[in-house]
Amino acid sequence: MPLFGSHLSIAGGYYKAADAATELGMQTVQIFTKNNNQWRAKPISDEEVAAFRASVERGTLSIPCSHSSYLINLASGAEELWQKSVEAFVVELHRAEALGLAGVVIHPGSALELSEEAAIGRIVSALDRVLEETSELKTEVWLETTAGQGSSIGHRFEHLGAIIEGVQDASRIGVCIDSCHIFAAGYGLQTPEEYAATMSDFDRIVGIDRVRAFHLNDSKKDRGSRVDRHEHIGEGKLGLEPFRHILNDERFVEKPMYLETPKGMRDGRNLDELNLSTLRSLVRATPSLPAKDTLKTAAPKKGSK
Repeated sequence: MPLFGSHLSIAGGYYKAADAATELGMQTVQIFTKNNNQWRAKPISDEEVAAFRASVERGTLSIPCSHSSYLINLASGAEELWQKSVEAFVVELHRAEALGLAGVVIHPGSALELSEEAAIGRIVSALDRVLEETSELKTEVWLETTAGQGSSIGHRFEHLGAIIEGVQDASRIGVCIDSCHIFAAGYGLQTPEEYAATMSDFDRIVGIDRVRAFHLNDSKKDRGSRVDRHEHIGEGKLGLEPFRHILNDERFVEKPMYLETPKGMRDGRNLDELNLSTLRSLVRATPSLPAKDTLKTAAPKKGSK
């Protein structure tokens, strides 16, 4: 069975997120290592590190990760913002390493005034510098698939493939697949044939071996909308079947899968707990690979460039 978790709050201390994950019956957790809407952050103390690591160990949590600040834009054509983003991402990797996190999930960046090709070049240059400056670290960079909202890079598998191919040393680069994002970007997931074709396309262009994690989110918007709006599992435009395909694909049975669905309570129960219960109900006893005769090239829905 995959490692189920969620993005949880660090309010009150990093260890609070790990404790909450354990209380909710999770096997992993995703956090921010700082305020995601601010550039600066106070250093993490030895006491905070020790408390978080102890909580992770107590809960037997595996492959915890963090998500980088949304302010970072490695694709920026503005030199000051690009430099600031590179420096901030280096700091994020060091913070994650201190806490013992496996990876830092990051949106590749937004092209803004640049062409996609130029923006990808900026991302490659940024990652080369980031990876060189953190070469002593074990924590990986996990590029997240995006929905394609605005001028974001990463909504085509070709974007991710070009970034990874362009980086001088990509040994610490993986990919986090977001179910809502790739659906909104135009990739099919709902039928077994659509799912198999999409994953075949990803394997051909990026490589299944690059998959490090999943964000499991339903979508409020239609396939190909390029609008990033998360919904509870089975309550959006995706429905339950795409999650059944992902959860029972033997290639992903040991991967961490983090919820980023809306928070809150429903009928006295935590919504993360309800979403996880839904996901667990979809897991079969014996995972399988897609049938070979369905492995055709994925065809993103019209309007999802």
